[in-house]
Amino acid sequence: MTLPQDLRAVFLDVGGPVYDDENFVVAVLQALDELRADQGRGPVDRSAFRAVYDRIRAEQGGSLRRALATELLGDPQLRDALHERTRAHWHHPAGTLYADVLPFLAQLRGRVTVGVLANQERAVVDALTRDGVADSVDVWGVSAIVGHEKPSPELFTWCLAQAGARPEQAVHIGNRLDTDVRPAAALGLGTVWVLRGEAPDEPTPEQLAEPDLAVRSLDGLAARLLAGTAV
Repeated sequence: MTLPQDLRAVFLDVGGPVYDDENFVVAVLQALDELRADQGRGPVDRSAFRAVYDRIRAEQGGSLRRALATELLGDPQLRDALHERTRAHWHHPAGTLYADVLPFLAQLRGRVTVGVLANQERAVVDALTRDGVADSVDVWGVSAIVGHEKPSPELFTWCLAQAGARPEQAVHIGNRLDTDVRPAAALGLGTVWVLRGEAPDEPTPEQLAEPDLAVRSLDGLAARLLAGTAV
């Protein structure tokens, strides 16, 4: 599909579009080190971690936590334990908000409903409030609060219902194909792929063909989204 002409709602992922994904990297590395210590092993080799992380980024598919548990902890069954340990350390410190976020939201304010649609912990609300983002958020589709996670359709349909918008009247902005672009497109939403964070450094032509729009930043995006929308 193409981007909506009658745009009513814009949803954003958090890690990548809003905050630097290195916040997640810090958390998962701490979790890996703790689990390896429980095994009587030393800290994870950072280059080995980056090799796994970058491979999953390039593939845009598959479970990062399962791959890390298998290759760096030696047991895929530790995937859930890794998830729980990571949750405890996952925060968005001051200074990690991308500079283009607030200007982007300011251009949308009063024109469309804005929502967070993200697999995040409850603490993300405090971070977004601290950094001035919450003032522009109408719908809080945070997985830890709503009880559904991407890529399942339930989080998307919950956000649409809260926004009072049909799929063809909404756009989802994310930095992953597997958990953002593909599930949103399957429901009929417009899609914007932000090429930072967990997006690949060098996306393939086939990957770039999947979203309605691929961008390196949020600069200028609001005008493109609102181009066919009445004031």
